[in-house]
Parts: sequence; structure tokens; C-alpha cells
Amino acid sequence: MTFQSEFSYETRPVRVVFRPGAAVTATPGEAAHLGLRRLLVVCGSRGEAVARAVADALGDACAGVHAEARMHVPVEDADRAVAVVRAAGADGCVTVGGGSAIGLGKAIALRTGLPLIAVPSTYSGSEMTPVWGLTEHGTKRTGRDPVVQPRSVVYDPRLTLSLPVPLTVTSGVNALAHAVEALYAPDTSPLVSVMAEEGVRAMAEALPRLAADPKDLDARSRALYAAWLCGTCLGSTTMGLHHKVCHVLGGTFGLPHAETHTVVLPYVLAHNAPAAPHALAVLRRALGTDDPPRALWELAGRLGAPRSLAGLGLAEGDVTAAADRVAGEPYANPRPVTADEARAVLRAAYEGGPPEPAGDIPLQQIQRGHGLADRK
Repeated sequence: MTFQSEFSYETRPVRVVFRPGAAVTATPGEAAHLGLRRLLVVCGSRGEAVARAVADALGDACAGVHAEARMHVPVEDADRAVAVVRAAGADGCVTVGGGSAIGLGKAIALRTGLPLIAVPSTYSGSEMTPVWGLTEHGTKRTGRDPVVQPRSVVYDPRLTLSLPVPLTVTSGVNALAHAVEALYAPDTSPLVSVMAEEGVRAMAEALPRLAADPKDLDARSRALYAAWLCGTCLGSTTMGLHHKVCHVLGGTFGLPHAETHTVVLPYVLAHNAPAAPHALAVLRRALGTDDPPRALWELAGRLGAPRSLAGLGLAEGDVTAAADRVAGEPYANPRPVTADEARAVLRAAYEGGPPEPAGDIPLQQIQRGHGLADRK
């Protein structure tokens, strides 16, 4: 395999603490390290108990708990959270929970410029990216801004012990999707490839162990480490077809975030595979298989995860509308996507059968796909 001799890679300042019990024992120290003295703790309803424990640990530095985070960050939720943080006179936020809580914290940072400390309790990887997302009038908008990336990340494997097995699996596959898509991004690099391969391998090894024994702290630690790597890959590259499809299905059709990523990933990878030989080579090594799309589909099924969009509640009549929206906007992808091709990917994901290998495509089509990425 030839070396990718032309690339750029940008590192962003982030401090990471990784140890069991760190949510309570390390978060106050991270606040002090950043010079923050009045923090709003942001979470969703499911993670409120842990968030209040973090708030108690912060003591007088806690300005309150805002437990209203929801999937896909509706813009009205962001408006309300910004008003709360301003009324509290906060100089920073601590987000406790999964991608929804971290996403709401990012929306606050985007509007106010306040620094974030993230205490993730799932494997979303959002804490390692400068990517924000907001949903308004049925459309999910995303963007990148360095101000939204957490300044400190506190990884506490014990927080994930209570994560139900179904959410453990789909959250983990969501992280895998970040690494997979980073491998064929137009701005990938050898560093991203190394992190992606290790992240995919670690997560694929951890998830079966966690399905068998959800209290396995070593496996929880390995999965959280994998999520860190996969999230870093996403934060360093441009999102493509997979994330575009998932944003449309979530923002417009209300499908659940991690479950949608889990269902869609094998089919998008099968579609892109002919234009992404390097990504396939890395994934073959990481997964120990000659057919990564099929291996990811089988992994999800073996662990009891959903495998069809129909099972997630998407109406059959919405497949065409979703495909038209996916194909209607340019975005980075190793091969271009017509409305018919988007419909084929979504139809396969809707039905949930084994992903079929895509045929070879002409070189000029691959080049046009990267051209879309270059113009993004």
C-alpha cells in the first residue's frame, strides 16, 4: 500500500482525564484548571442523577443543573438553555451524558463562546469534535466551529456501567461509523488511519464482551477508549454520505440517533467501497474479515441491535423523500450520489437484509465524488 504523502492534520487543545470515578473526583479540578468558577451542569433526563452528583462535587462552583437535553438539539431547546446560562451568570458549562447533552452544551458554546467540560456517559464521541448540530423546522443543520469543542474531557468508565445493553451496542456502532467515514474522507491522513483502525478494532472487540457481561469494567474502559479514538477521527475529517443520511433521517423523520447510525452504516459502506480501497483495507485488518460491510451488519444482528429502518419506524413512503433530500445537497463522499443511488441505499437499509457488494465504478465518477468534497 502506497503512503499518503500529501495531507494536513490539525490538532486542537483538549485535556483528557481517563479513570474510573473521574466524573466526581476530576471534574472540579478541571474547572479550576480552566479558571472557571460558576458552571451550569447540562444533561438529559436519563442522566440527571449522575449530573447532580457532579454538581454536588463542584460545590459553590455549580450555578445549577439544566436537565432538558434532547436528541438532535431542537433549536428551541438551545434558545432556552442559552437564556438559563445567561440568567445564572455562568462562565462555563459541564455537559454530563451522551451526544444529546454534549450537543446542547455545544449549542450554548456556539451562541455564547463559553468553554465546555464534557463528561460523556455513552460512546457517541461527540466530545472529541468541533461539530455542532441544531434541528429546526424538520431540518438538521450541522457545522464546525472550534469554540464548541470541549476544553476538557473527563472519561469515567463507571458512568457507562448503567448503560443498557441495547444502547451500549448502538452507541458503540455509532462510534464505529465515525471512524469508518473518516477513512474515506477527502481530508483523511495517516494519523487518522491509525486511530481509526485501532478504534474500530477496540470497539468491535469490546461490544460482544459487554453484551455478555454489561458490568465488565475493563470492556467498558476499552469501549470508551475506542469512542475517544473514533470521535477524534470524526473531529479531524469531513463527514460524508453516512452522516448526511443519518442527519436527514433524524432531523426530518425523527429516527433515533444511535440506532439509525447502526442500521445505515453497512449499506453506505457497501455503496462507497469501490471508491474507497484504502478504507476497505484498513477495515479488513481491524475487523479480521474480507467483507467489512457484511461483518458490521452481522455484528449488529448478533448483538441484538436493530437492522432495518422499517424497524425504527420509517414509513416506506418516506424512503424516496429522504433519498431526494440526501442527494439534493453536495457533501464530501468518495463517489457521487444520485437520487437513484441514495434511494437504493435507503431501500436496502429500510429492508434490512445483508448488504450487497457494489459494482466497480469508473475512475471519473470517483474523481467527481471527491470534487464535491473539494467544493464543500
